[in-house]
Amino acid sequence: MPHEDAGDGAFGDLLLEEELRQAAAVLDPVPDALRQLALEAFALHDLDAEIAELAFDSLVDALPVRGVTDPPRMLTFRAGEVTVDVEVTEDGLIGQVLPPASARIEVLGGPQTARPVTVDPLGRFASDTPPAGPFALRLRTGAEVIVTEWLRA
Repeated sequence: MPHEDAGDGAFGDLLLEEELRQAAAVLDPVPDALRQLALEAFALHDLDAEIAELAFDSLVDALPVRGVTDPPRMLTFRAGEVTVDVEVTEDGLIGQVLPPASARIEVLGGPQTARPVTVDPLGRFASDTPPAGPFALRLRTGAEVIVTEWLRA
């Protein structure tokens, strides 16, 4: 058996990796829809954004109310001292940022679907377009950027 130096071994590993990559592309390709979702997620990624974690979801945490057949979904997100309350209905979104602050909010649904939402001086906002699929909110309050967790509407 011939003696291989470290450079030949690394080159052989690269060739093997490339052959395996080509075989996987032919035998088990990544579905186009999954590739598109990955690209969209990367395009929307804010490296400096603070993630607002879901603190309450009425689908999971609320007690059922007698007589109410289709209640709106209530969500509460928290990031540090900032709380975002959101009500998701078939007509759109209604919410409030607390403590009230000047903010810009965008409803994210994909790289080309960031919809700006107006926030009033009390931190209230509304969108008359309901999310059609997975969505998140991006808040810009001065120099701070906060992005909520992604959820399905």
